[in-house]
Amino acid sequence: MEKLYNPNTPQWTFFAWVSFISATILMSVGVWHLPVEIWIKGYFAMGAFFLTGSAFTLSKTMRDNQEFAERSRRILGEDRPSPVLIGMKESV
Repeated sequence: MEKLYNPNTPQWTFFAWVSFISATILMSVGVWHLPVEIWIKGYFAMGAFFLTGSAFTLSKTMRDNQEFAERSRRILGEDRPSPVLIGMKESV
């Protein structure tokens, strides 16, 4: 049985959360204090929320693709990634 481990230390996880929370708070404060009309603030806030959600979706998709490639290599018994799995042509 393969031993499972978490590659992220608690310190790194803490740093990632603090960075995310601070960036969200600072961006919100910045948008709130913009000297523009409320509809422009709403547009910037909507863009910031959409960008944040897209970043989460992209990172989850990349992680899932990597985990799929690793599981596929284990199941197929390959030592190196299959070109089909990573979307590249196999060189001869």
